[in-house]
Amino acid sequence: MSDPTLVDQLLGLLPGFLVRQRWYARPQGSPEGELPRLELVEHDELAKGPPGLTWMLVDSGGRTYQVLVGTRPEAEAAEVPGGSDDAVMGVVDASFGPALAYEATVDPVLDLKLLQVASQRRVRARRVRPVGAEQSNTSVVYDDKLIVKFFRRLRRGPNPDVEVTTALDAVGFNHIAAPMFVWRRGAWELAFAQQFLAGGTEGWALALTSLRDLYAAAHEVRGPEGPAVAPGGREGGQAEHPRPETAGGDFGSESRRVGTVAARMHLAMAEAFGREPGDAEHWAKAMEGELDGLAAEGLDLGAARALVDRLLRLDDPGAAVRVHGDFHLGQVMRTDVGWFVLDFEGEPARSVEERARPSSPLKDVAGMLRSLQYAAAVALEERDPAGHDPALQDLARAWEWRNREAFLEGYVSTAGIEALVPSDPAAFDAVLAAFELEKAVYELAYERAYRPGWAHIPRAALERLLGG
Repeated sequence: MSDPTLVDQLLGLLPGFLVRQRWYARPQGSPEGELPRLELVEHDELAKGPPGLTWMLVDSGGRTYQVLVGTRPEAEAAEVPGGSDDAVMGVVDASFGPALAYEATVDPVLDLKLLQVASQRRVRARRVRPVGAEQSNTSVVYDDKLIVKFFRRLRRGPNPDVEVTTALDAVGFNHIAAPMFVWRRGAWELAFAQQFLAGGTEGWALALTSLRDLYAAAHEVRGPEGPAVAPGGREGGQAEHPRPETAGGDFGSESRRVGTVAARMHLAMAEAFGREPGDAEHWAKAMEGELDGLAAEGLDLGAARALVDRLLRLDDPGAAVRVHGDFHLGQVMRTDVGWFVLDFEGEPARSVEERARPSSPLKDVAGMLRSLQYAAAVALEERDPAGHDPALQDLARAWEWRNREAFLEGYVSTAGIEALVPSDPAAFDAVLAAFELEKAVYELAYERAYRPGWAHIPRAALERLLGG
């Protein structure tokens, strides 16, 4: 058990620490700048130290967070947080004297200790490097062979990432990093270890590289002052404008492969969790509840409702299966042996019950299509931040549509997927459009709240979907 005096001191420091963490979600209605009230749920001393390691679960506004606290004598702890003030909690009186308390995962010594605890001493490593904090967890890589994800926002019972990954592995879906072990304490799943995909590159990074190559090629053809002379052509001739399929970094073949992997994932989901008839009425009702904010944005609420009504009128909306739930270019990784799917936690803003509920596989398809538009827009802003180059804007749209069609081609041509999606092309398009609408509405609300400078990206997609 932990030293109760130390735990009391840490509880006094944690409010100021938590509000600086990316994985902490301020309780709804809490005033900006107000420190949260915390309630201790559980705690344990994993290492007396120095360095000391204390494990804590705290409740803030009904949400439970896992906090991993390192303590070292002040004289030797100054360099441990790597210069990041966000990792520092403050000074405490530990059993070995005055000490600095800090986020334990920034300390390689404590990362190795955490590996021993989480694996029940079955796994050892020599080298360690933190990957950094994500939206709901912190990941650490060991010996470039193993990655351990320490969950920060906890709920009692199975974690969706653990549940889905292990189920897919059990049915032979080999486009996931192999699961290695789970750290559990009672009803809490605290960490999940998987094979580390060494040398892998996220789809988002590869897509941006493709787009940068395309935009750079366009710049070279035109030159800084306008159209260039065509290579080998007569004076005054104009070089051919680059196209996504002819540019050196064409991403189309990769998009097609990702589409195939997505279809195989859904077939494996159906095998692992079962399938049921799609419930268009339930899907439409959930979507309608999120449309109200469109009118305030100056968007066509009537057109949005018409898309949802189109879904409602379908006789066959396809099957419902367990889905990824947050499928985008950042959730797929390319390695030397192919594409892998990452992170099955789903959208963190939605409840676990929502994330586990079967839905149309086209929900994930819509997520990837939305991600392609995001990539084209983000890379375009890098090249043309003022938005004054219509030729580049045309190229961005061309890249998006080429990769959109390639992804869909890979998806629908996968053997067996016809059993999960509408057989009628018009019905397929209706379901897909409805889920694209739902995703873009969710994105717009998210960007307004957290990244206002990006809100124009989903807004542009909504204008296009709604015929604006």
